[in-house]
Amino acid sequence: MSLIETYQEQYEFNRSRTLGLLDRIEKMTEPQAALGWRPGAGRAPIGWQLMHIGVTEELFAVERLAKKGGRFQELWDRFKGGSTPDDTIPTAQQIREVLAAGREDLLATLSEQDETRLDEFAWEARDGRRLTLRNTLQIIGWHEAHHQGQAHITLNLFDASISG
Repeated sequence: MSLIETYQEQYEFNRSRTLGLLDRIEKMTEPQAALGWRPGAGRAPIGWQLMHIGVTEELFAVERLAKKGGRFQELWDRFKGGSTPDDTIPTAQQIREVLAAGREDLLATLSEQDETRLDEFAWEARDGRRLTLRNTLQIIGWHEAHHQGQAHITLNLFDASISG
């Protein structure tokens, strides 16, 4: 199994956890209320965290690693890193669509990568760091787990706020 395939297997596991969280939300009495709940003023609601995962994967796939158009470019400014979460809350179906499309684009782009070039410069981060394909594979794996964890704790706080 190649290194890229190993990372892809990890991404699949991470996604199962994210979709499991979304499944849990959809079974709630008011899923839209859960998706829009914020742990505090100015904090990102659950729906933003989940959309951010999908939008970021699309950005890695079509802007950072390959230069091609994305399906959800109109959402990039709302959900990419450094954006300010707004009060327009996506539905669970919208989240699923963006997660699926972002992942599809990411896997297609990764299938085009040359593992012999893992440690060559791939793109420059917002803070000026020069990142390699290896760094990118690591970031993608960490990124979903990080934001799924934030969404998970936020959902637990939401549950506590409504159950008293």
